[in-house]
Formats: sequence, structure tokens, C-alpha cells
Amino acid sequence: MPNWKDIQVLALDIDGVMTKGELLALPDGTLLRIYNAKDTFALRMASMKGLRVVIITGARGEAVVRRFTGLGVKEEDMYLNSRDKASDLKRFCSSNNVRPEQIAYIGDDLPDIPALKLVGKSVAPADAVPEVQEAVKYITEENGGEGCVRWTVEKILKAKGLWSFDGHKYEEAFGVCDSSPDRASNG
Repeated sequence: MPNWKDIQVLALDIDGVMTKGELLALPDGTLLRIYNAKDTFALRMASMKGLRVVIITGARGEAVVRRFTGLGVKEEDMYLNSRDKASDLKRFCSSNNVRPEQIAYIGDDLPDIPALKLVGKSVAPADAVPEVQEAVKYITEENGGEGCVRWTVEKILKAKGLWSFDGHKYEEAFGVCDSSPDRASNG
């Protein structure tokens, strides 16, 4: 089993991992998701520190693409509307010269199990279905949409000695997220 520092890629599902698994459907069919700020910050940190993030999900739509490209995920690393996550993961590995043991994968439901069985570090949120919990090596204390992604990113980046924050580099990579006035200039 590889060490956390050997992980080069974080692959994850969206619904039930990045979110609590709840969807709000608007009358026009648009689906709305709520993302945890600590999880999304962790994905930005992962991108800044060179950890490649791959999304493999049954979800689809422009909102998903926009959300994750805004977090530093490359569009070509998003496998949306996935019906065979293990095949998509193998395709990613083949196209990018990555070995499955270099990947940590976070999943919460039955479609994730085949992919979870392929990787070096398999992770599930605390509220994953029992079959997933039986299939993984790690179960976080956090539920999906409540910090399980942050837990995994921290494990990887801390093992590599990369869990540190530089506000200037963050701003260069992602721009300013807060539109409030600079408190230091208010005197």
C-alpha cells in the first residue's frame, strides 16, 4: 500500500462527497448543489500545490464544469455523466501515464465501488452506504459535504510537507474572492 506522500492524483465523486447528496430541482430542471467551503478551499489548495484533481461523477451540466474549473480542476479531468467510474478512471490513467496506486479516490455509493477497489488510497465519508464502507481502506469522521474532501487533501498535502497557505500565491492563482473593503485601510 502506498504512503499518502506517494499520491499524485485525487479522484472524487460529487454528490454525497462534495455535497451532502441533496439536490434542489428548479422548475426548469436545473439542479442546484451546495458545496462546503472547507472542501472547496482544500481543492484549491490541492491545485495550487500540484495535486491533480479528477472528478468522476454521474452529475453533468455547465454549473458543475464552472464550479470545478473555478477550483483549479482541468475540464479534461472531469468525467461527467459517468456510468462506469472504473473504466473512466482507467482511461484517465492510460491517457496521463498515472498508475492506479498513485490515486486516492473518495466515493460514497455503489457506483464508486469498482473505482475504489483500483486505487492506492480508497476513502469514504462517514455517511457512505455500508457497501462502500466495507470496500474502502479509510472512512473519514466527516460526512459527505461536511469536510471529507478536506480531510483527504490534508492527509496528502501534509504527508508531502505542502500543507501551508500563502495568500499572495492564492490570489495569483484564483483572484480575490472577498469583495469586502480592506479592513487595514479603515484605520
